[in-house]
Amino acid sequence: MSTSLYQRLGGSIGITRIVDDLVAAHLANPAVKARFENVKDLDHLKRMACEFMCAGAGGPEAYTGKDMLAAHKGMNISEQEYLAVIDDIVSAMTKNEIDEGTKGEVVAILYSLKGQIIRV
Repeated sequence: MSTSLYQRLGGSIGITRIVDDLVAAHLANPAVKARFENVKDLDHLKRMACEFMCAGAGGPEAYTGKDMLAAHKGMNISEQEYLAVIDDIVSAMTKNEIDEGTKGEVVAILYSLKGQIIRV
């Protein structure tokens, strides 16, 4: 029996580590830094990102945040910003020793959400 995406990402603890590294990467990335420096409550953003990733990866956690379209509406996110965020996500997973197959699966999921994020 294969392990779930949630398990391969390290469960709640592993996903929390990935999100922490991800937000740190966003704050250092010139392409998206300004957007994240202006977030009023980074802890809330991290909590929502953890819930979203845990629930989306098949974990027992419920996602209590907005859907992708509502969360990104009016932000006018560019293709370049979207790709920068994906690069940061891949880097955070690499830092947390996530295998290539799992990273590919996460990237495929991210690309499936692209239409709900870019220029909405």
